[in-house]
Amino acid sequence: MAVTVLTSENFEQEVLKADKPVLVDFWATWCGPCQKQGPVVEALAEAHDDIKVCKLDVDEVGDIAEKYNIMSIPTIYAFKNGEVVNKSVGLASQEQLLALFN
Repeated sequence: MAVTVLTSENFEQEVLKADKPVLVDFWATWCGPCQKQGPVVEALAEAHDDIKVCKLDVDEVGDIAEKYNIMSIPTIYAFKNGEVVNKSVGLASQEQLLALFN
């Protein structure tokens, strides 16, 4: 499954009202570690249809990043039923990302 790009307009529908767990990668184009995290997140999206994988550019969607108190990137949030259940700050492997849902 492809990675969904989040905006202020689609965040509620794509994340908070999703019918399956959602992984949100908060990132920015200028962030070196974010560039390394990107392929891991994309590979996870391809390998796991049971999880919706999304990316949110903190520079373009600052209101959502601020709402979730994103201070460092990459930060990855795991959502279930519209609620944050876990998070990871910094580079993480696919296994570490999947463990956020346990």
